[in-house]
Amino acid sequence: MSGHSKWSTIKRAKGAADAKRGQLFTRLTKELMLAVRHGGPNPEANYHLRLAIQKCKDSNMPSDNIDRAIKKASGELGGSDLAEATFEGYGPGGAAILIQVLSDNRNRTLQEIRSVFNRAGANMAEAGAVSWLFEQKGVINLNTKDLDAEEVALWAIDAGAEDFKIENAYLEIHTEPENLEEVRSTLEAKEVPVLEAEVAMTPKTTIELNEEEATKVLRLLDKLDELDDVQHVYSNVDFSEELLEKLKAQV
Repeated sequence: MSGHSKWSTIKRAKGAADAKRGQLFTRLTKELMLAVRHGGPNPEANYHLRLAIQKCKDSNMPSDNIDRAIKKASGELGGSDLAEATFEGYGPGGAAILIQVLSDNRNRTLQEIRSVFNRAGANMAEAGAVSWLFEQKGVINLNTKDLDAEEVALWAIDAGAEDFKIENAYLEIHTEPENLEEVRSTLEAKEVPVLEAEVAMTPKTTIELNEEEATKVLRLLDKLDELDDVQHVYSNVDFSEELLEKLKAQV
């Protein structure tokens, strides 16, 4: 899998702990509210809201929480001052890092992110310095342990996917963002279990680091991901399977 998807695997492994402290649901609530703000409260007419709702359901978020977030974002339960922002930086070994946030206080969030970078010996960058290394794609991750990965990949291609990668027992499928729903629906209709499906910023190319540098980057990503206002963290590092297993063992 790509560096992005391996990092997503780590986050899924931590999902139970995140849910316990409310961080995961808080993050998902913000995504719902942002989707409503951009496209309205009707899921049938709002593609981004449909994706956000599905992501909430994948994480077992209660329906009442979903409905409440949509109503709040539409003004039925009071407004929200959340604003989007993207920050960029370079981690150990020159790793490119992209951070997307939703915050009611941009300056506070910037200071928190800068503090994490400074403690990691990393550097923040000007807008555009890193973002050009990434592109928006639909990403679907599947566990193909009991499936024919190549056959599943062909189903996805027929449904509109543009690329795929097979690694060990995992299949990663890339789509144009607007084709994500169709490809996912096609796979689920064939009873293929989907681990994760989202629109993400994926690196155009990845880099490999030595174990020491890669470990430092993972720790930096983890600290950034723990910040309340951070919604998504992306990097262009292709983490080794060995390092990934070490980290998962510590979760």
